[in-house]
Order: sequence, then C-alpha cells, then structure tokens
Amino acid sequence: MNPGRCAACKYLRRKCPSDCVFSPYFPSNNLQRFASIHKIYGASNVAKLLQQLPVHHRAQAVDSLFFEAHCRIEAPVYGCVGLVFTVQQQIHDAATQLAKTRAKVAVLKSTAHHSQIQSDSNVFLPGPQSVAHLGLFNQASFGFI
Repeated sequence: MNPGRCAACKYLRRKCPSDCVFSPYFPSNNLQRFASIHKIYGASNVAKLLQQLPVHHRAQAVDSLFFEAHCRIEAPVYGCVGLVFTVQQQIHDAATQLAKTRAKVAVLKSTAHHSQIQSDSNVFLPGPQSVAHLGLFNQASFGFI
C-alpha cells in the first residue's frame, strides 16, 4: 500500500489523485472514519456533496457526516435523532425537577418566615397580671383602694 493514499482511496482500493476531494478530510491512519461514511452515504454521494460545498465548510460537513453515520450504524432506527430525543427528555426531566425543587424551597422559606413571625409574636412581654405578686401594680398603689 502506498503511504500517500488517503483513507478513502485505501478503502476503495484505488490510486489517490493529487486533487482527491477526500484526502484533506480522511487521513490514511483513520480508515474507519471513511468506512462509516461510505457505508451510510456512499463514496460517490459524499464526493458530490463535498465538491458542491465551499472549501471552508467541508471539514465541518465531514465531521457531521461521520457523526450521523456513526449514530445510524449504532442505532439503525433512529440514528442521531434518537440522541436528540434522549437529550430533550433529559432537559425536560431536569426542568421538571428544578421546578419541583424551587417549589419546595419556596414552601420551606414561607414556612420558616411564618414560624419566625409566629415566634416573634409569642415573645413574652410581662404585663401587670404577671408581676402582680411583686406588689408593684396593685390597685392600692394607684389609689384605687
């Protein structure tokens, strides 16, 4: 095998031309990356897609194609959409749990605030009846007798 061939040309068992559309995105040491994309999309379709894209978008397109192909191989029914649904469900579950936790915190704060107000209103302030035994507030001392 010629060490100058890209992974796509190695996989397809062909000579790698100098203007190979695959070589910048499929290095020779990562054959599985091209194999996954080829299995799902086909080399011809990927080549056409890459040629239609501006050069500065091609690397990102290849990364996306690889991710989607890998997901489709791992989960043939849903592919990457299954991952999206899973993450959306996790976000929904987390938001629900957050709302429940915030509601509990609000109830606890309200209960604590109410308890504080109630304990403040129950503070013992001695009145005339509670100190009557001291003889300070008897009727005679006010001249009522």
